Amino acid sequence: MPQLDTSTWLVMILSMILTLFILFQLKVSKHYYPESPGPKSIKSISKHTPWENKWTKIYSPLSLPLQ
Repeated sequence: MPQLDTSTWLVMILSMILTLFILFQLKVSKHYYPESPGPKSIKSISKHTPWENKWTKIYSPLSLPLQ
């Protein structure tokens, strides 16, 4: 039974890793990154909701009077 020739495995694995690294670098280099990111101005948007205009009370079952 013939032995498996593993003499070329190292070259194959190293060339595969190098190829994947180059492809990954090319893929990442195509992304756009902003040069100087700054803080965005956040404008407070006030939306009037029904519960802002009236006072509501949340009743806890323990605070209700006994019946």
